[in-house]
Amino acid sequence: MPEYPSITALDRLLDDLVVGEARRRQLGMVRGELLRALSRGAMPVTARRGLRRLLEEEALRPYLRLAESGALRTRMVDGQRPPTSEATNEIRRQCVDVLREALGLPALLLGGGALPLQPTPAFGDLAALRNQLDQDLAGYMPPGQIRLTAVLGLVLDAAPRSGELVALRLDHFTPGNTAVYVERHPQRGGGDLDGEGEHFELSPLTRAALGRWLPVRAELAERAHGTSRLWVSLWHNHDGHAGEEGATLNRPPGMPLEENGLVTSYRRGRSRYGLAGLLPPKLEQLRRAVISEAPPVAVETAEPA
Repeated sequence: MPEYPSITALDRLLDDLVVGEARRRQLGMVRGELLRALSRGAMPVTARRGLRRLLEEEALRPYLRLAESGALRTRMVDGQRPPTSEATNEIRRQCVDVLREALGLPALLLGGGALPLQPTPAFGDLAALRNQLDQDLAGYMPPGQIRLTAVLGLVLDAAPRSGELVALRLDHFTPGNTAVYVERHPQRGGGDLDGEGEHFELSPLTRAALGRWLPVRAELAERAHGTSRLWVSLWHNHDGHAGEEGATLNRPPGMPLEENGLVTSYRRGRSRYGLAGLLPPKLEQLRRAVISEAPPVAVETAEPA
């Protein structure tokens, strides 16, 4: 597939853009679609020559129509390329605006507005969740349940996003784990709070959960030659795909947990540890429930070095 100056410039823009892991994957999808649209001649020829022309409304509208039709899919579904879902369409439009704003252009707001928020747990369920976690901490828990309990405690106390959770390091905690420093990274990036952080007081429940998790974490991290990240993997896994650039890379337990791994551990742990009736399907739904019930209040303390 040919390369174009506008795509080369887009790659440079993406390299410098500060966004969360999930948004970066979405922007990568849009980048691939734009390249395929250019190669098919579906966009004005001028869009091949420069990034600003690529992100003009006249070039983006035919791209969006083609992408929403499914014609730019890389994978077939039952031998066809069906239209993409409304959720994917809205994400694509948001990504277009992120790119335009990063280039200093006004957002087009081509979408139909924000996607409807999925239901959050009832307020009483959060109290029941806290009670259940407190009971679990009183007994035996396998490492996966210990880690999940610590994750849930931090969400209940500070309401971090998944990307903010996975970025936590040991030095983000005050002595005695009485508070945690959370650096905010809104999903769309570039917001007023992006890169800023606050300390949040931790509840006895979360301090107890961290007290169970940190020794497990230390033992695992030592096997993998150490890391300052709070969340580490529990099992062997691998990086890469066999047949691409040689054999896959084995990753021992104790390696830093990435955002996908954290979200997956939440989803699996929700059913594995008997919390399906208390936890929503998605971690983001739990975060919004916490904010709806009582937004966490930052406390005054020194920022980590």
